[in-house]
Amino acid sequence: MFDRPESALRIVARSKFYRAAFLSLLIAGIGMSAATPQLTLFLVRDLGTPLPVAGLYYVTNLASPIAGYLLGRLSDRSHDRLRLLRICAVIGTVGWLAMASTNAVWQPFVISVVVLSIGGGAMAQLFAACRDELSRNPTRADNRVVATVRMGFTVGWILGPVLGSWYGGLFGLRSLLIATAICVFAQIIPFGRQHVERYQAPKPVLRAPGKREITHMLPLLAFTAVCVLAMTGDTIKFGYLPIYMADELHLSDGVRGAVIGIQPLIELLLLPVVARLADRYGGLPVMTGGVVLGLGGNLAFATSTGVGMLFLGQALTAGLWACVAAIGVSIAQDLYPERVGTASGVFLGAIPVGSAIGGAIGGIGVAAIGLPQVFFVPAVLTSLAIVGFIILSIQTHRATAAPN
Repeated sequence: MFDRPESALRIVARSKFYRAAFLSLLIAGIGMSAATPQLTLFLVRDLGTPLPVAGLYYVTNLASPIAGYLLGRLSDRSHDRLRLLRICAVIGTVGWLAMASTNAVWQPFVISVVVLSIGGGAMAQLFAACRDELSRNPTRADNRVVATVRMGFTVGWILGPVLGSWYGGLFGLRSLLIATAICVFAQIIPFGRQHVERYQAPKPVLRAPGKREITHMLPLLAFTAVCVLAMTGDTIKFGYLPIYMADELHLSDGVRGAVIGIQPLIELLLLPVVARLADRYGGLPVMTGGVVLGLGGNLAFATSTGVGMLFLGQALTAGLWACVAAIGVSIAQDLYPERVGTASGVFLGAIPVGSAIGGAIGGIGVAAIGLPQVFFVPAVLTSLAIVGFIILSIQTHRATAAPN
């Protein structure tokens, strides 16, 4: 990150756009992470939703990849990426304000599917704009530039849950949702009146004759699918690891908080390391290594009998998420370079799908095999993801090496 020839930190600091992107992600990260852990509590306490029904709220994440794809297609036809980002942010603001005013159980589910899935597309437009800027002004540290910008969101996710718990406890959960709406809107403020024109390559990418668009997208879709497999354990961890630590390991509140909080801190430290490795060795090999770390994390959770294995599991899982955060969207854009908006929308929109699948698997798995053995299930899925990444890496290397 601090190469003498070309420092990503200096590149971001010198660029008005990259500075604004970092601040925008920081604000959005604080707002989203403040509200997300409290949503189930809001549904149960304020709306009287039965706990099993409240758990189904995360199934609404399945709408995100559809919205991401449609917004990405629109972005790849628009002149200015930031215009669509602003529209998504305003729609997201309206959605969170509507969420704060709900008084019936069904309303949050509809709001999430119809409104918040669109509002969540702002982040994809930002990363598409980053790719436009890097394509227009390439550096030798492209992955590190994206990782440095992405650090804003990670820092937001470190601060947000703490601020959200404090604010919600002091002013109530409805007030917290209003504060989230303010943050979602405020993410557009750092950009001011900036515009980022869509980059058009001097020589357009040519497709093979008769090749349909869906066929052309297959590498992107395959990459997104194996990422979803690798990420299913995260929802299970956040849903059931606190229960395991409290009810079976009988750990104190402070130790439980330390176990949960250590992952984003390690992830933040690993982001520039992962980006540096990707700049040197390529994105897919580094991502494969990250998924191997994720497998180790799930196995550590599944075989844990004490707090030491839990800390180890969190450290290994941080390696996986550092790879997803630092280089995931860049790999997706490289696999579909002629439509980086679509690639960004599909990849970032699919991340919540892992949460929805993990929630369903977790509920069934805990009932069937209990804690902590339920983590063997995401371990198996992560193993499949490793195989998928290896195959995708080989095929991508062959396609790159093949003569034109």
